[in-house]
Parts: sequence; C-alpha cells; structure tokens
Amino acid sequence: MTGSLLLGIDVGSYSTKAVLTDLSGRVLETRIAEHTMDFPQPGWAEHDADGVWWGDVVAVCRSLFDGGRYAGSDVVGVGISAVGPCLLPLDAAGRPLRPAILYGIDTRAKQEIAELGRRIGDEEILRLSGMTFTSQATGPKMLWLRNNEPDVWRRTEMFTTASSYVTYRLTGEHVIDRHTASHFMPFFDMSTLEWSDRFAGLITGTGKLPRLAWTHERAGVVSAEAARATGLAEGTPVNAGTIDVIADAVSAGATETGDLMLTYGSSISFILFLDEPRPDPRVWMTAGAFPGTFALSAGMATSGSLTRWFRDELAAGATYEELFSAASSVAPGSDGLLFLPYMSGERTPLHDADARGVIAGLSLSHGRDHLFRAALEGVAYGVRHNLETFEAIGAGVNRIVAVGGGTTGGTWVQIVSDATGRVQTVPERNLGAPLGSAFLGGLAAGVLERPDLAGWLSPTRAFEPDPSKRDVYDSCFPNFLKLYRNTTDVVHDLVAASARGRA
Repeated sequence: MTGSLLLGIDVGSYSTKAVLTDLSGRVLETRIAEHTMDFPQPGWAEHDADGVWWGDVVAVCRSLFDGGRYAGSDVVGVGISAVGPCLLPLDAAGRPLRPAILYGIDTRAKQEIAELGRRIGDEEILRLSGMTFTSQATGPKMLWLRNNEPDVWRRTEMFTTASSYVTYRLTGEHVIDRHTASHFMPFFDMSTLEWSDRFAGLITGTGKLPRLAWTHERAGVVSAEAARATGLAEGTPVNAGTIDVIADAVSAGATETGDLMLTYGSSISFILFLDEPRPDPRVWMTAGAFPGTFALSAGMATSGSLTRWFRDELAAGATYEELFSAASSVAPGSDGLLFLPYMSGERTPLHDADARGVIAGLSLSHGRDHLFRAALEGVAYGVRHNLETFEAIGAGVNRIVAVGGGTTGGTWVQIVSDATGRVQTVPERNLGAPLGSAFLGGLAAGVLERPDLAGWLSPTRAFEPDPSKRDVYDSCFPNFLKLYRNTTDVVHDLVAASARGRA
C-alpha cells in the first residue's frame, strides 16, 4: 500500500461514525450516518445488518472519498468497531437470514437463559466462561433462534456479530475478536481464550463461529467487491474488529491495569482492565484488548436512549442543550424525585430483563426539568451501583476515563461524579470509538506500534465531585436501591400482564 492515512469506523446503536487520520492521530475528516434501532416488541432490539451496518459503512466511505480531498487509495489501514455482542445468522452465501438480535438490551431469551443455567449450572458456566448467563450472552439467543425460528436455524451456516459482519463484507473473512467472543458463552473458554465444544450438544458446534483473533490483528484485506462498494483500495488491511467499548478505551489510552473506561452512549458501558481474571456473576469477565489483558465489563441498558426518549416523547421541540441546561439549574435530588432508569430492563448488576422505569415522589410542583434531572440522576445512581459492585469484587479502580456523546457539555458527567464521589477525566478530543478503531487499523496494517498511542492522546479535563452535594446523594442512593427492591414484584406482574395482552 502506498497510502499514509487510517480509517476508523464505529457502528453504534443509532449512528455510524467514521474518522480519517494521519499516522500521528491528527483527524483530517469525520463523517456520521444516522440510523434507527428496531423494537418489534417489548424486550426485542434489532438492526438490519445490510441496511444499517453495511449500508452505513458504504455511505460514510463514499462521503469521504467521492470527489473529496482524499481517495480510498490514501488509506493504508482500516479499523472497525461496532455494537455488540449481537447475533446475526448467515446462510451458506454469507447473506443475513433475519435482522440482527442486538446486545444485552435485547432480552427475548429469558427462558433459554434459565434453561441453560439449569442444564449447565451457574458454578460450572462461571468456571468455563468467567460469568453466568445474562441477556448479554449470545448462546441463549442462539437457542431462542433454534426454538422459535426453525427455518432460519436450519439454513444458518455461520453465526456472527456486528463488527465481524462488517469485516466479512470488507474482506470475505469470518473473524471475531476475543473480547467480543467472550460473550458467546457457553462456547468460549476463559482459561484458554479459545472456542470450546464442551457444551455444543446443548445448542450447536463451534464450526459455525468465526475464527478467533485479537482486535489489533489483521482479519484480511479489502476485496475487489468491497472496493467497488466503498471506494477503498483493494488489498487494504482491515483489523479483526471489536466492540465499541474497547475502541473507546483505546482512543482515550485507558488500557492499563486499573483503568476504567466509562462510555456515555445509548447505554452506559464499563470496562475495567485487569492483569488476571476476577470472575463474578454480577458482572462480565472477558478477554481484554490485547494479549495478556483481561477485563471486568458491565453495562446499563438505558442511558442516552433514555434522554432521547425523554426529548422525543416528553419535550417535543426542545434540544438536548436546552434540557441539560435547565436540568443543571435544578437542585441535587430533583426536589424529592427518584427515577429508576430501567426502560429496557437492566443489565449489570441486576440482570433483570423485566425491570422497568419507575418514578417516585412525583407531585404537582414538579415540572419537566425536575423529571429530566431525575432521569440523569437515576443513571448516575446506576453507575454508582456498578462501581460499588467492582469494589465488592476487589477489583481496584485507579482512574476513570469518560467518553461518549453524553459527556458533551459536562452536565451529566458532573452529576455522576457528584453522585459517585469519583473523579472522572474526559479527553478534550471526544471522538471515541472511531478514533480508537483507526489506531487499531494502524496496528493491523503494521504501520503503528502500541507505544505510538501516546502521541494520539489529547489533554483531559477532570470532573471533581462537589463535596457540598455528597450528603444529598448519599441519602438518595439507598432509597434508589430500596425503590427497585420494593417495586420489583409489581413491575414484573405488569410486564407479564402486558405479554398476556399482546398474546
């Protein structure tokens, strides 16, 4: 290759972002393509793999290279990251057989989670995979597919995920990075970091899963067909891909032991890097970004998607800037309001697919701004719940680096720091996953080495907790936990009644 630029692409829940950089990390161009997430029924979340994942990749590439300052031949390496872990069944020709079933916000496989838990046993699956079955696990969703869509199951020749499907469309190679593969339980052995057929008889064999690699390794090179579609040059190296949170962490240089990456996206993602496994059923134990690294991962189901819902449904005509500005003028504690943000169930540490949003303390004196701040504080309490879970496991957090769209303006970050009592640093250049993907593409192409990342990092801004607000949040947090415990039975009954009504 004769080029000197790197292309990083991240396919998110609601948009796909691309950055074009030089080898020093200087950003030359950015592009974004918005898309939707489909919710065919409560508890389901899907993407059209060709229309969203691949369609967006083609769109951002064409926008960059068609008549612009730069050509596809200028790119020496491509890095891909995406939402995940997802489940996409492909036929023998590599075509999607149905819309992709998304990550832990899709909770359709509740019965299959229970079935596999009974048949394997929680302790046994914890020993093999480093975590127990939750809505984040892909194996139960595969079993759901077998139980509910037998024709799709019969025709499936490959199970893949979002980043792997994009790299497949670019290179023709089926590859998955080990971090993402960790969630393909019960097929991934955390002790060997390889596929295992130990429980294949319960679902299917590992022959229908992609080849394992590390995210900085090369999946393949851009094919002639992909070159025609995207404008990239045939033969351009492409990395193995990864989940967006890994690329986020790379973009901010948060990949050392004790670094916690906190991503403010459509959902909140946590990834704490460790030098040895610390399995616990409350969170997810995964392979890390690079060989020799591990990660405790966690995730809340609803954060940015909650603010989007609030804007669209309860604040028609308002902008995010207006909502956040108004919320910043509301006193901590939202004048006695508590908001459980579990609009799509909850992932860690509750693992409750039937959790739902609850507002407590509402009175006629409350207005829209109180409600919005209460929603932001509800997410902040969820962050605190996860951080305290990490501490209970004995996994030390040395520093927290925050990235993602929710850090814009700083209002939400400050609320989280005040509610958790933890300092967060936010990179000045908040490009996140696509920038990290560009660096990983450089590693895969052999034009960068890991120490080069230091030159890619931007200055950071620290958000210190405000001591004057500590008492308010310390008194509200136990009530937040109690509100969930005391409303669980009612909420679960409502979810069951809704399901009966739809039937």
